Amino acid sequence: MAQFDSWAKWELRRRDLLRAGWTAVGLAGLGGTWLQFQRQRSLAIRVPPLPEAPVPDRLASPMRVLRDFDYGTLKRENGRTVREFEIVADTAPLQLTPSVSFVTWNYNGRIPGPTLRAKAGDRVRVIFRNEGGHSHSMHFHGVHPAEADGVEPVRHGETTVYEFDAEPFGIHLYHCHIAPVTRHISKGLYGLFIIDPPQPRPPADEMVLVMAGYDLDDDQRNDLYAFNGVPHYYHHHPIAVYQHQRIRLYVLNMIEFDAAVSFHLHANFFQVYPTGRTLTPSQETDILTLGTAERHILEFSFPFTGKYMFHPHQDAIAEAGCMGMFDVHPAKAKV
Repeated sequence: MAQFDSWAKWELRRRDLLRAGWTAVGLAGLGGTWLQFQRQRSLAIRVPPLPEAPVPDRLASPMRVLRDFDYGTLKRENGRTVREFEIVADTAPLQLTPSVSFVTWNYNGRIPGPTLRAKAGDRVRVIFRNEGGHSHSMHFHGVHPAEADGVEPVRHGETTVYEFDAEPFGIHLYHCHIAPVTRHISKGLYGLFIIDPPQPRPPADEMVLVMAGYDLDDDQRNDLYAFNGVPHYYHHHPIAVYQHQRIRLYVLNMIEFDAAVSFHLHANFFQVYPTGRTLTPSQETDILTLGTAERHILEFSFPFTGKYMFHPHQDAIAEAGCMGMFDVHPAKAKV
């Protein structure tokens, strides 16, 4: 399961650090106590195995993106935890449909970019290398010094480092901030940045859903839309979940050229945690409107089995690719 791949990688990194003589630091010093607690919580949640769905393109694997979180490489410097991430900007074609190919600008060879994750108070270090052929950058939403704001261009072939404290807790994002910003974002340079609160949220099947649009003819109007990179993917390959189990969606709208879109869940209601900045929900609804770069945590569970749609209620956008389904299996079933 992709959600647990990150834990396997972390475990290997931890062993490497211990072999390198970090034993005296201890797991608590490395943030290991938090990670171990997070892992135990994850193990309490049943995540269905990934279905045998085709991967449409090497740049976009929506099922893998769904539950894949990058916790970075843990280091210990000056008495505090540092999470180090390596990000490379590049360009490559993405097959959106059997007949439509789109030249993307991307982070780490994927659309959307990796979902970076840290704990509030961690020191975050992002080593950014630009191999994309154009000037690019990484601008993080959150609180940080001006020198880490990512608005200065990084030329092709150059590397820069963004370093800041992970704050405040919530669901944030990053994207290229080089003009024209709409073009750089709509070409694929965006991703989620999650900062977990000091006291972890309750166990849940956690998933990422990033909405995006594709302007195929550079007329500043989108022709196709998608959740997690590929139009219609979750409609044709529903997301398997279990009945009665808490689902936590990290939802981000990165659609340029459309002022706002909504997120609607069929036959259910979800609790809303605005920008992930609260530990208690602000409302319960079955539809929520999001402007560009707006993001929220949505939590719910399904009382009944079956297949249930999710999509924007701007129906033309849904029909142009931003459509998906949950396939709810009995709580005790084996998928």
